[in-house]
Amino acid sequence: MKHLIAILAATTALSGAVQAQEIKEFNIGILGGENAQDRLTSNECYRAAIEASLGVPVKVFTPADYDGVIQGLLGGTLDMAWLGASAFAKIHLTDPNAVELALTKQNLDGSTGYYSIAFARKDSGITKLEDAKGKAFAFAEPNSTSGYLVPAAEMTATYGPLEQYFSEVKFSGGHEQTIVGVANGDFAAGVSWADGLGNWEDGYNSGAFRKAADAGLVDMNDLVELWKSKLIPEGPMVVRAALPQDVKDKVTALTADLHETDKDCAYGVAAGEAKDFIPVTLDAYTGIIEARKLQDASN
Repeated sequence: MKHLIAILAATTALSGAVQAQEIKEFNIGILGGENAQDRLTSNECYRAAIEASLGVPVKVFTPADYDGVIQGLLGGTLDMAWLGASAFAKIHLTDPNAVELALTKQNLDGSTGYYSIAFARKDSGITKLEDAKGKAFAFAEPNSTSGYLVPAAEMTATYGPLEQYFSEVKFSGGHEQTIVGVANGDFAAGVSWADGLGNWEDGYNSGAFRKAADAGLVDMNDLVELWKSKLIPEGPMVVRAALPQDVKDKVTALTADLHETDKDCAYGVAAGEAKDFIPVTLDAYTGIIEARKLQDASN
């Protein structure tokens, strides 16, 4: 019996070694929200760490829109990505076996959520969402959780059809574009995302406002918060389900340890200050999946 177990163990180990050699490269998808070069720069340390761990070339892809990452994961051309909850919901509803949930971001206070926040220029005279009625309003893009799905649903429930409430409803193309667009006066108001912790003038502790402030694209003192959504579950890191198990395990373990092994790198991956990357399960996204079903059914 012991001899049989030893043979099985050796066979399993050999199988694992063969599996590990099956991949010739590893491709990471980064959602839109900031310009492509900034996305590449923020994730270069992460890319290099994964490449060293896997021993194969690792490339980062920055599609122009969220759907580029979604289709890459569904089609098997991307192996891993950090997604928003709505983007994950679209993948899950299209093919529940395409990706596996791995990790999510944990904030400094231990929470695993964030907010959609409506904002305007401080000198616009707009101090609350009602002041933006009849003006141009910007969302990020249709596959964004905090940039469209959640705020549109909550605002519609309060104010009715948004195309009638605002003079124009526009998709800016991403969170960075919304923030810069409002700051430049292209839109009277818009929504983006943040963890809601820390100070507004810093862009909060993490999120799109923090990234834009860190990059010097905006001075948060020139902007004012108008509205905040209910808490949204942090999006997940997913891995392509068809990958060899040891590859999935290595990438997940490396990421889970990133705040301990390279805090500066973790800052870039987390879009600001965070406590950790922790395991997440499907239960966290059931509400978003249902909301996505309703949105898709109405389109």
